[in-house]
Amino acid sequence: MKTEREKMEAGEWYTCIDDELEALRQAAYHAVHEHRTLHPSERGLISPALRALLGSATDSTIIETPFHCSYGVNIHLEERVFLNAGCTILDSATVRIGAQTMLGPNVQIYCAQHHKDAEKRCAGLEVAKPVTIGKRVWIGGAAIIMPGVTIGDEAIVGAGSVVTKDVPAGATVVGNPARVRG
Repeated sequence: MKTEREKMEAGEWYTCIDDELEALRQAAYHAVHEHRTLHPSERGLISPALRALLGSATDSTIIETPFHCSYGVNIHLEERVFLNAGCTILDSATVRIGAQTMLGPNVQIYCAQHHKDAEKRCAGLEVAKPVTIGKRVWIGGAAIIMPGVTIGDEAIVGAGSVVTKDVPAGATVVGNPARVRG
């Protein structure tokens, strides 16, 4: 029998109301707290606890505070990734962000899709879908990236957009739901 974490990692329906997953969320909470309380002279650096928590990040990665993540272990950041203040990554599945990609303030990335049946949803049933963001992408402030979305290299997501579908490389998308423009 699989644990809830194993089901989550396999992309199967799982319940997020689980002691093992709660322990992982608490570890992330403590690492994010340490990051948030770095001395101002360390602005832009990644705290040791957050660096140890993340799936991968380079020395050139910048994560402004405040920052929030669910687990951290599923987040992979390539070189020169910039996450502006207020970014939230709910990483119940893998989140990959390519080199030289910039996220504006308050960008949100969601991997969990909750069950549509109210009783199952109230029981914590959800499925995790990965999010992949290519290289040299620019995501404007307060954009929301929904579960399972892939954004191609050099794409632009306009501020405030809600991205519900894949974005082709080099495309500009805006709106709610985000659509290709120009």
